[in-house]
Amino acid sequence: MDSKPQNAELPFGSAPQFRLKAGLFPLTQLDISDYEHSCFEQQLRAKAAEAPAFFQHTPVVLNLEPYQGTLAPPVQEMAALCREHGLIPVALRSPDDAIQEQARACGLAIMPAGRPARETADTSDTSGASETAAAKAEPETAAPTSEAPTARPSKVIDTPIRSGQQVYAAGGDLIVLSSVSAGAEVLADGNIHVYGALRGRALAGVRGDTSARIFCQSLEAELVSIAGTFKLDEDFRGQHWKSAAKIRLDEQTLEIQPLS
Repeated sequence: MDSKPQNAELPFGSAPQFRLKAGLFPLTQLDISDYEHSCFEQQLRAKAAEAPAFFQHTPVVLNLEPYQGTLAPPVQEMAALCREHGLIPVALRSPDDAIQEQARACGLAIMPAGRPARETADTSDTSGASETAAAKAEPETAAPTSEAPTARPSKVIDTPIRSGQQVYAAGGDLIVLSSVSAGAEVLADGNIHVYGALRGRALAGVRGDTSARIFCQSLEAELVSIAGTFKLDEDFRGQHWKSAAKIRLDEQTLEIQPLS
């Protein structure tokens, strides 16, 4: 007697019910350098009062890489405080194994460590030592090359970006020759240029390029961000609203200026 199993029907039919697909979803990162329950809660409440629209079911990554405390912070308690004020912790970033273990127990994903900060010269040194060091770092002669310098690629969109759409320029600039609608999202590793109205969300330098810029003919965005530092529309509805503007990162603050 043939004992080979017969082909049985799949319990939910033969058509696939889902597929795994990579996607780019920028997340707000909450950099935490210290933690004391009442102080942390007060500061969260104050920030939520400043930008109530942003603190509405916003997914965040708890970044504890800058944490300076001697004891591991209570991750579950910290996450609960965030939820009380509208933030939804979805992941944690920390090199500490004990903190990571707490995060796993809370159901949080573990994000990879961030890239180390680039070393910069000490501009406060007026003795000329930094200039000497910089001179030593430079090669004595430039090696001749026949190759042209590599240009940063640009992604050009010549149609309006509608609500619900997300457009990302990987490795370069994003140029939108039309407008960006409310509810849309535009992202670029480099600069963002919008030749119409910029509504929705615009995130430049999403991989950490602090030199990235945002340019638009009419600033009406819900959120603008460069290298993770952001401003909400409440912050620029006055002087720069519905005007041509350029946005850059100055230290840890977004600076908005007229586009002349």
